[in-house]
Amino acid sequence: MAERILQILVNAGALYAADYLIDGIRFQGEWWKFLLVALAFSLLNTYLRPILRILTFPISLMTMGIFLLVINALMLLLTSAISEQLQLGFTVTDFGSAFLGAIVVALVGWLLSMVAGASRVPGKVL
Repeated sequence: MAERILQILVNAGALYAADYLIDGIRFQGEWWKFLLVALAFSLLNTYLRPILRILTFPISLMTMGIFLLVINALMLLLTSAISEQLQLGFTVTDFGSAFLGAIVVALVGWLLSMVAGASRVPGKVL
């Protein structure tokens, strides 16, 4: 349980960095809504992302894993859609912003996981 909370906080930090660095990613609202956005992002990455990785394995293999950034961008766009439906204030304007945001989220999430000791190995998906 504590590890799951730590993973959500790591995702929140990574999403905050994407919000700060990428023009097309914005969050407007209270801090607790941002934690709900991070929770939604974590749940999508836990349950939907592994299915997409399996379905797109041949494409990922041919692109030497770069297609995984496209999957991460889709997770950001889906998080934005969920946030819009729940009126949480997190928006991603287009796929280009989502793709750049996926790179930022991956790098910052990896760094924060290393510092915090949260696991980001394939067996323990965020």
